[in-house]
Amino acid sequence: MDFRVVDVSSDFPVKPLEEPKQKKEGVNRRALQEIGNLVNFQNVPIIKSLGALSLANDHGADNKKKNKNKVTIKPEHETIIIISSDDEEAEAAENDKFNNKKKRNLSGNKSSRKKKAHSLTYVLTTRSKMACGLGSKPKDEVMNIDAVDANNELAVVEYVEDIYKFYKVVEDENRVSNYMPWQTHINEKMRMILVDWLVEVHNKFELLPETLYLTIDIVDRYLSRTVVCRKELQLIGISSMLLACKYEEIWAPEVNDFICISDNAYTKEEILVMEKEILGKLEWNLTVATPYVFLLRFIKATLPADKEMENMAFYLAETGLLQYQMVVSFCPSLIAAAAVCAAFHNLGRPRGWTETLKHYTGYSEEELEECAKLLIKYQASAKESKLKGVHRKFSSAVRGAVALLPPSKTLDGQ
Repeated sequence: MDFRVVDVSSDFPVKPLEEPKQKKEGVNRRALQEIGNLVNFQNVPIIKSLGALSLANDHGADNKKKNKNKVTIKPEHETIIIISSDDEEAEAAENDKFNNKKKRNLSGNKSSRKKKAHSLTYVLTTRSKMACGLGSKPKDEVMNIDAVDANNELAVVEYVEDIYKFYKVVEDENRVSNYMPWQTHINEKMRMILVDWLVEVHNKFELLPETLYLTIDIVDRYLSRTVVCRKELQLIGISSMLLACKYEEIWAPEVNDFICISDNAYTKEEILVMEKEILGKLEWNLTVATPYVFLLRFIKATLPADKEMENMAFYLAETGLLQYQMVVSFCPSLIAAAAVCAAFHNLGRPRGWTETLKHYTGYSEEELEECAKLLIKYQASAKESKLKGVHRKFSSAVRGAVALLPPSKTLDGQ
């Protein structure tokens, strides 16, 4: 707690001391122990002469003798001030505390004996709920999803919460802005064709999932900072994937592999020059929070996380990455959470959006509804689309053929 010394003299002016009020005439005060200060006359002037002092002492002695045989009747409202020793005061304070505590206990016992009265409507409603099995249900608890990795040093469970809090804070810093209005030579459809082709290249090279997400992020961030022509778009995609492979993969493909897969459309020098150009525009910042890093965490929070749920969530997320409006309208963490939410509906999981998912994603189901409906809509139109990269990838048995499952009708965006 922060303690400060506050000068209140300006706000609360000090009131000048008043002159002590004169005591009523004829009122006697009890003498303070051995000090003889009993005064019966008001406004007696202070006399410094020796004779006057002797006269005053004589009057005081006479008054003492009279007061021995005289009983003074004091008003009921007058308070007698008794100066006692410290031990007596401490004992009196202890007695007061004991008496107050006893009074509180007695009053508490009396109040506790009173039964709380309920209205007839309340009683009937409660009975009806109990009869229908609608009584108060225990609140869903937040489960610790990192408990299983407590002995796994690579899981760094002591830091994982801080890591994802940091991801949530910085994800908006590198978020892609709406760049299509000033791109005069390319459009959303061209970007979709490029991303679908990159998905197929990624699948062909059998790269890590995080490499694909980083590749698309690099492409979008570069396009948001530079106006490009149509013939450079594929070159940007190749160079972006080369950078992502160097960042994520242990064994990255060589430049000649990208030249071959692009049917010799570009030379080695062109790819390396574009790679350097992209790094310069991005200021060498490749450490970003993509939907992939959030998907790993959110899928783990489904409890129990199974392979079917994982494949469905990744399928919906990659379907969303094809769409330009999805990338520029929603932040990475929300796209990942919406993919998990839509996967629950697609698979018909009964538990739904639990308190554990709400805690670890930071989103309620209502906040994810708009994005989740769009993902279901994109999934429904994937079969009729000419771009089959993502659909073909998740139609394989290796990924559980989740692309062949029908989209949810409870959350279809209609």
